[in-house]
Amino acid sequence: MQLRVGQIVADTEAEGPGRRFAVWTQGCTLRCEGCCNPHLFTDRGGALLEVDALLARIPPQVEGLSVLGGEPFEQPEAVAALCEGAHRRGLSVMVFSGFTLAELHARGAPLGHVDLLVDGRYVAAQPDTSRRWVGSTNQQVHFLTERGRADAPRFSAPNTVEIRLTREGLSVNGWPQASGVVKRW
Repeated sequence: MQLRVGQIVADTEAEGPGRRFAVWTQGCTLRCEGCCNPHLFTDRGGALLEVDALLARIPPQVEGLSVLGGEPFEQPEAVAALCEGAHRRGLSVMVFSGFTLAELHARGAPLGHVDLLVDGRYVAAQPDTSRRWVGSTNQQVHFLTERGRADAPRFSAPNTVEIRLTREGLSVNGWPQASGVVKRW
């Protein structure tokens, strides 16, 4: 099974609790105004990667998988396979979706291997700098399993930004708007 992927960060602490393997899916029809990833809107970019090959790239030191977008649930079968494979390896799974939990249920989205879900469209006029991993006040963090607790200290820590310079180029991940970093650039 293949997943269209726009970006991968193999070891990050900015995209969910603890050290995580982060995968950004390519393609999003929601196209929220002010989205920090507009380059992922088109479904023609990125690369088609085998889910098993993605799972094989997860380093042993990470504790979880984060799936972002684009919109992950526009590729529901491949995302479900990726999440299931991560669970089989003992990893926690966090997914960021522009769809609400109710919309995902109505669409029959495969949530059986998702521990944490951040849901809701990003609304630029409603920024939220008080909650970690949430961009706007309408978005919610859903603890779908016992793997996460809302009162855990890591959920109240400030957002972080990671900047990497590799041979492929410069990448920035995390939530720069919430941390204030963008204002200094």
